[in-house]
Amino acid sequence: MTHAPRIFSGIQPSGGLTLGNYLGALRRFVEKQGQVETVYCLVDLHAITVWQDPARLRHQTREAAAAFLAAGIDPAQSILFVQSHVPAHAELGWMLSCVARVGWMNRMTQFKDKAGKNAEAVSLGLYAYPALMAADILAYQATHVPVGEDQKQHVELTRDIAAKFNHDYGVEFFPLPEPVIEGTATRVMSLRDGSRKMSKSDPSDASRINLTDDADTIAQKIRKARTDADPLPGSMAGLKDRPEARNLVNIYAALTGEAPDAVCARFEGQGFGAFKPALAEVAVGVLSPITTRMNALMADPAEIDRILLAGAERADAVAAPIVADAREIMGMIRGAR
Repeated sequence: MTHAPRIFSGIQPSGGLTLGNYLGALRRFVEKQGQVETVYCLVDLHAITVWQDPARLRHQTREAAAAFLAAGIDPAQSILFVQSHVPAHAELGWMLSCVARVGWMNRMTQFKDKAGKNAEAVSLGLYAYPALMAADILAYQATHVPVGEDQKQHVELTRDIAAKFNHDYGVEFFPLPEPVIEGTATRVMSLRDGSRKMSKSDPSDASRINLTDDADTIAQKIRKARTDADPLPGSMAGLKDRPEARNLVNIYAALTGEAPDAVCARFEGQGFGAFKPALAEVAVGVLSPITTRMNALMADPAEIDRILLAGAERADAVAAPIVADAREIMGMIRGAR
């Protein structure tokens, strides 16, 4: 069975989106628009695997939608919707939970990282959510999934689940989706610790640039970002053991579209007293229009809801027949839908 190219990706609305989300995800999502069918989802069912304040979750879901739209996602070209608005996700998630093996879940490093020593106390949803993530992708028979390096294992699990489903039922129904990892800054690191990923869940707001930050806040965070006293070398090879410096150069390169080595060559011999103001100027130039557009969108939540519900109708039109076919393949009687 040949599957038409289709991209699926999602972001959890469990906290404000950051520069890392923009460079590693949103900007890449926009670039794919028009090249192939694109389906983008705010995965609120994943968010509730840990407790969420209901009012805050609703606000953050709308804010994430505003970020998608402000970054350039066109709801006429891409399908943009909220996961819980399309029942196919939860239904197929259960079906694929019956295909996936417990041993596979036990190997998921992200669960181990999030659960830590309290694995017995976390929700069953947190343990099983990789099966729901597989359903998110396979409900659309997606062929490509743009992800960060830290999510690659989940796409590989999706491939395993799809392959087992196809093998168990003697079909070629689900594609084996390919993870798409590309770009200079697919993994943007913390401004306070170059060995850790920039995260919306980091307790320190100074560790990240939020898409809601104003120009002065962006400049201040870059000015205070951790670096070292050495000047910049002529190439990235000289930053091998300088994670904070390497991170800032990568961010500059990603924002301008330059090669990191070209950035090093231009600033060779200069210290961060010169480099940081240049980076701040670039960051403000790229992010300020997005922040302004987000603020305008958030002033009209009803319009955001309208866009998301229209996207959910389009998403359901794709996913519902696929899940109905999967039910029939598994031996369930086709319903009246």
